[in-house]
Amino acid sequence: MNQELAMSPNLLVVDLQKPASEFTKADIISYIEKNDIQMVNFMYPAADGRLKTLNFVINNAAYLDAILTCGERVDGSSLFPFIEAGSSDLYVVPRFRTAFVDPFSDLPTLAMLCSFFNKDGEPLESSPEYTLHKACRAFTDVTGMEFQAMGELEYYVISENDGLFPATDQRGYHESAPYAKFNQFRTECMSYIAQAGGQIKYGHSEVGNFTLGDKIYEQNEIEFLPVRADYAADQLMIAKWVIRNLAHEYGYNITFAPKITAGKAGSGLHIHMRIMKDGHNQMLQDGVLSETARKAIAGMMQLAPSITAFGNTNPTSYFRLVPHQEAPTNICWGDRNRSVLVRVPLGWSAKTDMCMLANPLESPSHYDTTQKQTVEMRSPDGSADLYQLIAGLAVACRHGFEIDNALAIAEKTYVNVNIHKKENEDKLKQLEQLPDSCAASADCLERQRAIFEQYRVFSPAMIDGILAKLRSYGDKTLRSEIQDNQEEMLKLVEKYFHCG
Repeated sequence: MNQELAMSPNLLVVDLQKPASEFTKADIISYIEKNDIQMVNFMYPAADGRLKTLNFVINNAAYLDAILTCGERVDGSSLFPFIEAGSSDLYVVPRFRTAFVDPFSDLPTLAMLCSFFNKDGEPLESSPEYTLHKACRAFTDVTGMEFQAMGELEYYVISENDGLFPATDQRGYHESAPYAKFNQFRTECMSYIAQAGGQIKYGHSEVGNFTLGDKIYEQNEIEFLPVRADYAADQLMIAKWVIRNLAHEYGYNITFAPKITAGKAGSGLHIHMRIMKDGHNQMLQDGVLSETARKAIAGMMQLAPSITAFGNTNPTSYFRLVPHQEAPTNICWGDRNRSVLVRVPLGWSAKTDMCMLANPLESPSHYDTTQKQTVEMRSPDGSADLYQLIAGLAVACRHGFEIDNALAIAEKTYVNVNIHKKENEDKLKQLEQLPDSCAASADCLERQRAIFEQYRVFSPAMIDGILAKLRSYGDKTLRSEIQDNQEEMLKLVEKYFHCG
């Protein structure tokens, strides 16, 4: 047995002895028969960002083959606002590489994510999943490289406060039990996500924790490893579904909302990116950030105002994007700097062998650390449409290779100081700001929509739908009106508590 495959937490990978990317219909049928699977679930994200589920009893072998081959009809008008009831039928067809055993089902059940197809059997142009596929394809066509991504999924767990071992308010970063109360819950979530194919880097408690009334609120994070961008979105989608389902079993409440209450840390959804060619990371050259990376960053600098339309999708998003927090407000980038929009985190580019220094008995490792370097977009939050967001980032990074002055833009927007300190006021004044509302975000997207629609990546219907949704909130001056009114802000938080 292949050792790497044998160590996979995904039961199908171990049983079939092949990576999930190579799963075929015959493999799925074989696993179902061998393991007495009784049901199949089709799952697919709708416009509200949540996974929808269609259950199938396996009547017989012929029926199983039929649903795996042909998929099934669904009412598209109930899933997406841009589809009219008069012509609403869509097909959903499973993607075999996403198959996993449902950990929450009493009956042995296999679940798979699906793609949408129109009446002519063509991929649905306005499907978020297909939009991401097109964005990745266009990135490769333009650059000859592969766009990869990974998410940092932050969320709050809310439960009864037993009063024991109280945590320090807003000081929960990497806290251990018993001061962190939900480590066990998080690690169980991580196990289920990994069983469903998620490539997890690590998990930990985050900064945010506080008590409110008789409830304890504790912020946690699960971070993933970089994979193909379309895989990254699938993983995050399943992860949110797992966390919510397990929380329901435990009797906890969960929120991915960008704003939780006044004066406390909100939850972001930072996205890390790297660009690969022939299996090698292109983000570093001779130990420093490469020209490739700086061009991609320049593209994000130019399109950052519009990316909020995909990554910050309700009014509470803009109560998180305020000055003097770790959430960004200005369009700039920097190294290891948490006040910037795009951060270049530590990338193991030092010349020392830290493992050997920490462990003198070890021999030199000669580990290729260049694979680890990423850049991080820090504006998105849990309200994001995951597929649209990562597609938008792929478009932005591609755009950096299509503009002549990319390296000059990167140089102009680079900062190596905390821009919120008084001594750096002059630098701050030179930087453009992110939108401060859904309405402003919509205006930015409308001005730049041609770039997202290029190569038919984002369909005009999808852009129109996003603009209409953002403008429907009527929040152009909302932040300035209620930012000092805690009661009104909390009403807003409650309204969008279960976003995304």
